[in-house]
Order: sequence, then structure tokens, then C-alpha cells
Amino acid sequence: MRIVAGKHRGRVLAAPKGRDTRPTAARAREALFNILAHADLGADGGSPLEGAVVLDAFSGTGAFAFEALSRGAASATLLDTDRAALAAAKANAQALKETDNVAILARDATRPGAASRPHTLAFLDPPYGKGLAAAALAALAAGGWIGERALVIAEVGAKESLAPPEGFAALDERTYGAAKFVLMRYCR
Repeated sequence: MRIVAGKHRGRVLAAPKGRDTRPTAARAREALFNILAHADLGADGGSPLEGAVVLDAFSGTGAFAFEALSRGAASATLLDTDRAALAAAKANAQALKETDNVAILARDATRPGAASRPHTLAFLDPPYGKGLAAAALAALAAGGWIGERALVIAEVGAKESLAPPEGFAALDERTYGAAKFVLMRYCR
């Protein structure tokens, strides 16, 4: 797995062995970041990437967060409960020299507690088929993790449906292979 574009383009990301961590396919990640770069989805009508405060929930290796940092995000917070994934994310932050810009927390996104600050761009990639996305969105919003007018992307299985919880407005859906990205705006 590699960073697709930006200042870390081509850098390889560490990933834990086994099948517990399911990274988003590079093609799907590239398509999503092309949308973010060119679809004027930022709160001010521009790109949501430049200067973003990123939340990567169910982060795994942190591929989404590190891709966002590579493309101009200011900082990122990664949440996961899997020890091997957290170790890989820490190794990736060190290898990319992003440790000053990244907070890696062992937290369950469905019970994250209170945030230290709101995020302007959030990505959730829960395990497919378990219905965790809506519960995590509601919990993250209640805990102050998602800022007003933040762009939120939830990755679910291609055949899954996700009704945005209260406070979230659906913007778009895109399917790439086994993954579906549901883009939403948080408006409390």
C-alpha cells in the first residue's frame, strides 16, 4: 500500500499481517481524493483538504490520514482499537516524519469519549456488514469530534446502505469495487 499523491507520493505504508485490517484499495482511495481535491466540498466551497484537521476513525494503518497529510491537511487524529493496526499507524507516522502532526489513539469510534478539538474532515472505515457507521457517526458528533460544516466520508460495503444520522446531510455516494463512499456534511 502506497501514498498516491502529494509530498509523500509513492511512500510505502506499513500494514499488520493477516486479514484483521482491510485497507481501502488504492484505486478507490485515489478516486476519493480526486473528488476531495476537485469537487469544491470544503465548508468554504473549496477543497476540504488544504489545512484540514482530519479524523480517521477505524483508521487501521492510517492510510486515509496520511494521504490527507500528504495532500495538504494540517493534522490528523487516528482512532482504532486493534493493537497491530495502531502499531502500524505509529510506524507510518515515524517513517513519514509526521509524528508532530498526528495523534494516534486507542479508542472505539462507537464510544470515543470527548474530543480535545473538532475536526473539519472525517473518514470512517468500519468493518463491513456490521452496521457500525451510523452509530459511530452519532457518537463522534456527540463527543465533539466532528466540527460544524465538516465533510464526513463513511466507507461501507458496496451493497450496504447508510442513512445519515440526525445532523448529517447526504451529499453523494460513489461505489468502487467492494467499497461505497457516502459523503455527508455535518450540520448540527
